Amino acid sequence: MDIEQKVLLLGIYKKQEDESLNDVLISLEQSQVFTLKQGKKYLKDLKAQSYLTNNELTLTGITQAQLVEKEFKI
Repeated sequence: MDIEQKVLLLGIYKKQEDESLNDVLISLEQSQVFTLKQGKKYLKDLKAQSYLTNNELTLTGITQAQLVEKEFKI
């Protein structure tokens, strides 16, 4: 998993309840992490890896996001 995917996964994990996945993508695009087109590709990749289903993180996705959060705190 590359750094942009990790940032996206963490962004989804930390999003507010009233935020959509698109809001997270736009926020990360504005922060110049990646383009919206790249972000949508990363979302597809996360879904393919079973980290996301029905626009929510799966248990596997939550676990991975927690590991990413620890990795970024170091």
